[in-house]
Amino acid sequence: MLAAMAVCADANDPLSCLVVDERADVDPPVDWVSVEVRAAALNHHDLWTLRGVATPEDTLPIVLGSDAAGVTPDGREVIVHAVVPDPGVDPQQPAALGAGLSLLSERVDGTHAPRVAVPAGNLVAKPAELSFVEAACLPTAWLTAYRMLFSCSSALPGQRVLIQGASGGVATAAIQLARAAGLHVTATSRHPQGRRLALQLGAHAAIAPGEHAPERVEAALETVGEATFGHSLRSVQPHGTVVVAGATTGAHPSAELNRLFARSLRIVGTSMGTREELAALARMLAASGVRPTVDAVYPLSEARRAYARLAAGEALGKLVLVPGSP
Repeated sequence: MLAAMAVCADANDPLSCLVVDERADVDPPVDWVSVEVRAAALNHHDLWTLRGVATPEDTLPIVLGSDAAGVTPDGREVIVHAVVPDPGVDPQQPAALGAGLSLLSERVDGTHAPRVAVPAGNLVAKPAELSFVEAACLPTAWLTAYRMLFSCSSALPGQRVLIQGASGGVATAAIQLARAAGLHVTATSRHPQGRRLALQLGAHAAIAPGEHAPERVEAALETVGEATFGHSLRSVQPHGTVVVAGATTGAHPSAELNRLFARSLRIVGTSMGTREELAALARMLAASGVRPTVDAVYPLSEARRAYARLAAGEALGKLVLVPGSP
């Protein structure tokens, strides 16, 4: 079967390690199933794999991709929960990422192929209201945003939230989910087009990083890291929460401990989410009418074009691969 694979790792030239070529078909182990992939989204995690982060060299070559929606052998339309037990680990139902758990494409083949093998317990029913392309956008960025907002920040309708890095996949999802839940949203972006996108997605205000928010917020969602972490700390009100799920600009900001204890702030780290949260997210989208913003859909055979667009930072929304023609 045709697959987009990481065959090596190069921190400086990740696309040089991307190969789209034939690969042996999936052979699911006991208690796993083969899912026919109808759509598979790209994430920055896929570029990190090509750069040599998270994926051990001895697993290469490996099929890329953690997000997918498809059809089971018995005809069910499903969304794939991407958190799986590592090989050799007791196959209990995965929750969020942690010891003994990893994402598809880190230690087992991922979703950028016509079929993917996953634990039977990792399948979530795809609501009929969502297309396969829309559903394929949910398991990583949208699930992370859902968990940040509703499980970690405990934000309530009518409260205020600051979302850093408005054009990123997690941030754009968080803006839409927050508005659907009745939150007041302020988003940040370095670029005018990013701020315009945030407003189009429903943000009440869009500002440059470091600029004063209209009012202090109950929660700040942080995926940017060093460039914005201080701004997040300054923007939350006393007893507020900063939820961290990424550090794209660096992982070592000042902790500003005096601000933490003087204002009784909470810092909560998270990554991905549970199968139950993915199911709840899918139901929320079906009920609310909120849909992922899709930048472009490419046939699997043109995966290199999609990866190049992702690496160039040109996408405003999700990039999705489909078998055959889009």
